Amino acid sequence: MPAPSKARHLLLFDIDGTLLTSGGAGENALKDAMRDRFGIADDLAGITLAGATDALIARKLLEKHALAATSENVSALLDCYLHHLAGRMPRHRGTLLPGIVDLLERLADRSDECVLALLTGNLRRGAEIKLAHYGVWDYFEFGAFADDHHDRNELGRFARARALDRHGEEFPPERIFVIGDTPRDIECGRAIDAKTVAIATGNYPIAALEAHQPDFLFGDLSDTEAVLRALLPA
Repeated sequence: MPAPSKARHLLLFDIDGTLLTSGGAGENALKDAMRDRFGIADDLAGITLAGATDALIARKLLEKHALAATSENVSALLDCYLHHLAGRMPRHRGTLLPGIVDLLERLADRSDECVLALLTGNLRRGAEIKLAHYGVWDYFEFGAFADDHHDRNELGRFARARALDRHGEEFPPERIFVIGDTPRDIECGRAIDAKTVAIATGNYPIAALEAHQPDFLFGDLSDTEAVLRALLPA
């Protein structure tokens, strides 16, 4: 592989609330899975979904009902969730969020300057189901997912390792950008000393995200030129 002409940036995108909304498909698939696998009707009350990994959500759901959060129970719940997620995506009115397609197109055209990847609390298969449904899965080379670790703050090191493996290139923290819509995205970016880009398109308004002092903060990603200036500084 020829060496890139200039130092590239590693751009790590969250999915839910950042790239898209599933219109409730994910939440309802979790409810379906609890009902089908464990016979429990759960309304997800008391379970924080935003910014959490699917693996952590599964553990919390099991603990809520005094079920052992064994690897077998977690896997059974998540396998059932993925089955229902695939069926629910076409039935819910989700959408890509403002500016996403244009931004991804522009970044893909500048592959000499950046590597596009995912850092998400979704399972890898769940990420593929959601992104492929909206036609944007193929923009991303690789990712770090809930399959790798239940703690979101651990995912950055998996993303960096995969970037090194694929590109033979160490991305230093100042050239890594973690893009997401929750304080947990900001926190997991800081866990690897990366630049943090917060987007107020999820459950957290601008003021709430600003309190966590991200390096960059946008209402949404519709101002493509402004976002490109942040992600690919000269």
